[in-house]
Amino acid sequence: MSNIRLIARLDIKGPNLIKGIHLEGLRVLGDPQVFAQRYYEQGIDEIIYMDAVASLYERNNLTEIVKYTARNVFIPLTVGGGIRSVDDVYQLLRAGADKVAINTAATRNHELIKQISRKFGSQCMVLSIEAKKVGPQKWEVYTDNGRERTGIDVIEWVKRGEDLGAGEILLTSVDQEGTKKGFDVELVRQVSTSITIPVIASGGMGKVEHLVDVIREGKADAVAMADILHYDRSSLREIRDGAKRNGIELRSTL
Repeated sequence: MSNIRLIARLDIKGPNLIKGIHLEGLRVLGDPQVFAQRYYEQGIDEIIYMDAVASLYERNNLTEIVKYTARNVFIPLTVGGGIRSVDDVYQLLRAGADKVAINTAATRNHELIKQISRKFGSQCMVLSIEAKKVGPQKWEVYTDNGRERTGIDVIEWVKRGEDLGAGEILLTSVDQEGTKKGFDVELVRQVSTSITIPVIASGGMGKVEHLVDVIREGKADAVAMADILHYDRSSLREIRDGAKRNGIELRSTL
C-alpha cells in the first residue's frame, strides 16, 4: 500500500471539461486546462485526459489541449479516447503525452497492445477498461462510454492485456461512475489480484473513505478522481490528510 498515486481524470468533449453519471448525461464544467493547472499546483500526481466523444469521430481531438497542458504541467499525462493506431500514439506523445489509454481499438485488435508496447515501451501502454457488472463476480468489457457490449470478460481481458504488453490498467466501473457512492471494490480486487501490473481504480469516488476502501480492500495502485475534485467537494489536501490518517502512503506529499 505504499506510494499510492492520486490521479485527476478529466473527461473532455470538444474544448470543454465535462462530467456525467454512468458515463452519460454529460454536464459542461469549463476549460480543462484551467482545472489541470489547478490540480497540478495542488499536488496531483498524474492527469488523465479522456476524449469522451472520440469514438463518434473515429479520432482523438485532444492534441492541442495536450500541447498546452504539457507546456505548463510537469507530471505524467495520460491521454485516451479514439486512439486507433501506432501513428495516433506517436502524434499524442509528440504533443506531450506520456502515456496513452486504449479501450475500443484494443478490443477490436488485440495486437495493437503489443505493437504500442514494443514501439514505445509498456509503461506507455495503458489498457483502459469500462466494466459493467453482468452477474455475481462477473463483469463485461464495454466500449463507447459504456454503451457498447463486447462480450469480453473483464478478468480474462486484463490477463490477456498484461500478456500482450500493457503496462497499466485504467479500470472504470460504469455502474459506479459519477454516483459518488464509492468504487466497485470487488471488481478492483478481482482485477488487481489477477495481474501484476498496476491498476488505477476509476468511477465512484465521493469521499476519502472510498479511496481508503479501494486501496485497502481492492488493492488498487492508484485512484482516479473526477467529480470530487471538479465540484470542490473535497480538496486534494483533505484527501491526502485523510489517506495519511488511515495509514496509506501516497506517492508525493506537499
